[in-house]
Amino acid sequence: MLVQSILKSKATAGVVTIRPDAKVSEAAKILAEKRIGSLVVSEDGFEAQGILSERDIVRELARVGSGCLEKSVEHYMTRDLVTCTSQSSVKDVLTQMTEGRFRHVPVVEEGKLAGIVTIGDLVKAQLTELAMEKDALEGMIMGH
Repeated sequence: MLVQSILKSKATAGVVTIRPDAKVSEAAKILAEKRIGSLVVSEDGFEAQGILSERDIVRELARVGSGCLEKSVEHYMTRDLVTCTSQSSVKDVLTQMTEGRFRHVPVVEEGKLAGIVTIGDLVKAQLTELAMEKDALEGMIMGH
């Protein structure tokens, strides 16, 4: 299964982004309002420069206190961004997430954001695929 099939099935299209000069408090507000776990950091809304997750914010709150909320997103974002394309296999992206211990991967096509996949999206896709395979095998065994 490819990432493109997940993007087609997602309820909301697009990627929620935030500018690198925005305050962390603004990022936290967006994350809470939209009930999402990360924001892609982008100057123009099209090119990914980094990613900021709930975990990044919580770690800094624990490390330096609430003062981090007034700093800009670029201070705490992950700059070494792992991305995939719509033609990436779900299995490969899941492997990257597991090994890298992160839960969100921006989908980039020709240098531009095309979507984002979460570990939940990928696991759901894998489970759906397994259920379909199980049903097909049962049908073959029972002669349907």
